[in-house]
Amino acid sequence: MARNRKPSGRKRPPPTSLRRRSGFRPPKRTFVVFCEGERTEPEYIFALKQEPAVRDIAAVDIRLNKETAGSVPMTLVRAATDHRQRADKEEGEIDEIWCIFDVEWPQNHPDLPEAITLAHNARVNLAISNPCFELWLALHFQDQAAWLKNDDARRLRRVHDAAIDKGLDGTLYMPLRHAAKDRARSLETNHAGNDTKFPHDNPSSGMHRFIQAVESKSN
Repeated sequence: MARNRKPSGRKRPPPTSLRRRSGFRPPKRTFVVFCEGERTEPEYIFALKQEPAVRDIAAVDIRLNKETAGSVPMTLVRAATDHRQRADKEEGEIDEIWCIFDVEWPQNHPDLPEAITLAHNARVNLAISNPCFELWLALHFQDQAAWLKNDDARRLRRVHDAAIDKGLDGTLYMPLRHAAKDRARSLETNHAGNDTKFPHDNPSSGMHRFIQAVESKSN
């Protein structure tokens, strides 16, 4: 007859499902981005996605919406608002939605204040460059306090990267993105101190907030 064994006194390990899994990574935070530009902004964001701080550490999934590229800000914001509503109802996996667009000088885009209000009400984040995205690119290399037209900003950008079209070499910009972020934040602080309101806050760029959001490790 088999004898009943006495308890050994040793604790059994918890079930596998309760153990800490080695190499566990938190779920990726998902960003959906709507860009006014058809090439420069998407190429910049693609380069950002490849950075180790984004790809490996921050655990971010950035999805570019290409259907509205080249649209005016109000069209972008409306598309982003629709996407937010669908995501809330159906997917539930979109953490942040961003619109990246320009103010444009000497002729501003139409309906900018209305687009900003709509985005705010719909929980769509904005990264607005004034006068244009090329100002943000120039800030990677230098300070810029003087008012600019679009053409001025584009010439300034070409001084540093010799761009002859709207393409972008991300390897040139990514190592300098934190310097650009600091310069853009400083411009924003100066405008606030001078009580300079949008759209007269030229030069400025909200891209520093987008970079900050993407590289944040918090969920």
